[in-house]
Amino acid sequence: MTEVKRLFMVEGKPFLPVGAEFLCQSGYSARDEAEVEEAFKAITTAHGNAGEFPVFWDQVEPEEGKYDFSSVDTLISLARKNGVKIILVWFATWKNGTMDFAPAWVKTNPKRFKREQAINGKDIWVLSSHCKATIDADKKVFTALCKHLKAKDNAEHTVLALQVENEPNITEQDHDYSPDAMAVFNSTVPAEMVMKMKAKGKGEVWDEWQKAGAKESGTWPELFGQAAGAISHTWGLATCIDAVAKAGKSVYNLPMIINIAGPAVDLKVLDVWKWFTPNVDMIGPDLYIRDQKEYNYVAAKYAREDNPLFVPESFGSSNMLYAIADYNCIGHFFGYLHMNRVYGDTMVISESIFKINLIKCVTALMPLVIKYQGTGKIQAIIQPEKEEVQQLDFEGYTGIVEFGDWRPAYVPRNPPDNNRGAGLVIQVSRNEFYLAGNNCRLHVNAKPPYDKVQAPKVTARWKYGIGVGYTISIEEGHFDDNGAFVADRRRNGDETYHGAWVEPNIGVVRVIMCDV
Repeated sequence: MTEVKRLFMVEGKPFLPVGAEFLCQSGYSARDEAEVEEAFKAITTAHGNAGEFPVFWDQVEPEEGKYDFSSVDTLISLARKNGVKIILVWFATWKNGTMDFAPAWVKTNPKRFKREQAINGKDIWVLSSHCKATIDADKKVFTALCKHLKAKDNAEHTVLALQVENEPNITEQDHDYSPDAMAVFNSTVPAEMVMKMKAKGKGEVWDEWQKAGAKESGTWPELFGQAAGAISHTWGLATCIDAVAKAGKSVYNLPMIINIAGPAVDLKVLDVWKWFTPNVDMIGPDLYIRDQKEYNYVAAKYAREDNPLFVPESFGSSNMLYAIADYNCIGHFFGYLHMNRVYGDTMVISESIFKINLIKCVTALMPLVIKYQGTGKIQAIIQPEKEEVQQLDFEGYTGIVEFGDWRPAYVPRNPPDNNRGAGLVIQVSRNEFYLAGNNCRLHVNAKPPYDKVQAPKVTARWKYGIGVGYTISIEEGHFDDNGAFVADRRRNGDETYHGAWVEPNIGVVRVIMCDV
């Protein structure tokens, strides 16, 4: 069993936020308020429980020292109105590695707010982590934001957490070549870095240190060789962002998060992020990875003892279910979503419908997901490429999941779709199973040796073999506010002969077996 570190709490209980990120490319205005309303409507229509929304430095501090938090107040008000929680994403010194959301008084004063430089000495559109004036200004406005949130939201805790900056990185070069940055690059590496590496004794950063000779002291190139640029630049980003987070936490102790834009690449420096951000609670990878094996590889690397897996952005593929089931993900958001295209109560973009069905699957099973993460009792159901079945292993039973648009003897609640089958199944005890998802049917069969009489079971017409396992009941239902299952509809006869089938709009299916 793996202990799951819960970062998000609501009314003293663990909370697993699931939803999407919205409105990250433009600022808020009176004209845009309807769009903001539509985003919240999308969350509730999709059965999500949370959303991520940006807060823009250039909007909350258009003039130095003069703050306007009206956009923040609007987000909090609409979140409460719609009964969802929000995570605020601080777009300030860095957003996608650029300075696009810094205010004009920062952008137009490069002498005071210094920029990174390319290897040829030219300024690039990125604020330097080695400029004290920039970090001090960021700390000041972020602290003001946290003070405002404490005054506005300390009682209700609508805001779950703050993401400090967005995708801090550098593109097309390994590090900052400005004079201030190069002075650090060619100075002695902090003793704390060596101490941290020696204490861990393994990892990608440790490997680079060993490769360069494992010197006890020296400059960044002397200690890390060709990896010195990436490691030193990450150290600079991490120490600055941690200073901003620390300043905010000093006035309002909300959970603080950093997101990583290139998680597969930044795995090599993840230790540096963790070692030098003691005031940040979690480092989350943006998992825009479609390949299942690569997705799982990255998820496993970020799901560390000192760092629970949190996915702030993703494509919204069925890989999300692996994150929940196999890597104990404590929060998952989709990015690049057109979830806010809502007409009436209907999502009209087919790609979004698939993603929404994934959200419905997780939220339908939420009480059990939170309870059983880390126990091995949750399994992801994801249709293999060009395959019709998936095999599962349970305590005392084997399982087969069938996929496809074949319809058994029941009246479907949704029109047929061509999406690959996906869902979650949770075995809470030997004979009790809970299932949610779409386009899949679960067949449960007792494991040999059979010590009972061969007899019909939950899948009497199952073409994959005959076993033992009597069905006590198959029910459709939901979980109430106390986490208790409420049966809404009982199945029997023809509706049970072809497996325990699921669709998004029927909520949860509970299967209770009997082996006597």
